[in-house]
Amino acid sequence: MTRAAAKILVVDDDDEIRSLLQVVLTREGFEVSLAKDTAAARRVLGSHNAVDLVILDIMMPGEDGLTFCQRLRESQDVPILMVSARSLSVDRSIGLETGADDYLPKPFERRELVARVKAILRRGGATRRAKYLVGGFIVDRDRRAVLDGRGSVLPLTAGEFDLLGCLVERAGRTLSRDQLIDWTRGRSSDVFDRNIDVQISRLRKKLVDAGFPEDAIKTVRNAGYLLALPVEEAP
Repeated sequence: MTRAAAKILVVDDDDEIRSLLQVVLTREGFEVSLAKDTAAARRVLGSHNAVDLVILDIMMPGEDGLTFCQRLRESQDVPILMVSARSLSVDRSIGLETGADDYLPKPFERRELVARVKAILRRGGATRRAKYLVGGFIVDRDRRAVLDGRGSVLPLTAGEFDLLGCLVERAGRTLSRDQLIDWTRGRSSDVFDRNIDVQISRLRKKLVDAGFPEDAIKTVRNAGYLLALPVEEAP
């Protein structure tokens, strides 16, 4: 069975750099998404398509790469390759301390970039997961559907599926309402904390009605929600 190409997110405010990396990485068989700032990066990371590696520029307007890396590490294990035009050893040290997996100074050779990317993906065993097995159900990201043991599709809305996907990919972790909003829709969508509570309540009911345990999605007081079920990669 052919495995899906690893998905790479390039976060850089330089239009030429983003375009160049897209061409180089696409030629190598990777699926590439682009973000000009950390806000756009969060929207990509919160979508139903998982990211296998983030290439992150340090020097960006607004929230810089170091701050974003540190915050991302608090919630996700996605590998990060940091790049920077500043040839300072302190950048490399701080970058690795904040959670980056590797550091590459600009300008860099294309072959060196590709080699670093492939090395990081090998270390992490990164392949894009399309299906998860959760509580006897299949969560299929490509179809954006949840299927029971008979293959019947649960009647989830797009928003409910996005919430479930977010919880599944971070199973066992407490996710705040802010994180759920940022990763599923983004703050620009005018979604507020209470809307998340309502959507979680509706999602919970549909899952329980379908056969999920009643405590599959737990409420963590004054903190958020977590998925309290084991998650495996489905065949």
